[in-house]
This record gives sequence, structure tokens and C-alpha cells, in this order.
Amino acid sequence: MARGKELDRHHRATVEKIFNHPVSHNIQWHDVLSLLQAVADVSEEHDGRYAVTLGPETETFDAPRHHDIDEQQVIDLRRMLKGAGITPESTQSA
Repeated sequence: MARGKELDRHHRATVEKIFNHPVSHNIQWHDVLSLLQAVADVSEEHDGRYAVTLGPETETFDAPRHHDIDEQQVIDLRRMLKGAGITPESTQSA
């Protein structure tokens, strides 16, 4: 797991939502941000964007205008999390 941290139940639920098929359209930004802060280096830029570094990859995310993230953000998050070895299977408790 990234940064050697166990994810709590809430973070594991967010990972599940991100990896659901078809793409979920009700994943709240504050849940995603909380997850990212637990597993990645996150810095808020002056323009309200968030630079997220997870493993070797850095991606910049715009906070959505509404509560939920959009489909492209879900796809980008899946790629980043999977690349760092964070999947629903990897986060399950023993």
C-alpha cells in the first residue's frame, strides 16, 4: 500500500466507488480528496487546483463545481491508484 498506511473504512469505500463499473456519477470530491491526502502528496495550487503525486505520477485535478467528480476524473484516479497498487482487492482487511 502507498506510504505504508492502512486505509480506513471510509477510504476503502471511496476506492470501491472509483473502481465500480460502470463509472459511478456520485463520488463526492471531499471523499476523493480525503483518500488522496491519505495515500499521496497533495498540494493546493493558488488557482484552486490540486497537484497530486502518487508514486512516479503527478496529476492536477480541478475541484468540481458541484459535489461530485466527473467521469474523466474517475478514469484518471483509477489509473493513478492502480499504478500505485491501490485497488479494491488490495485494500480489503485481512
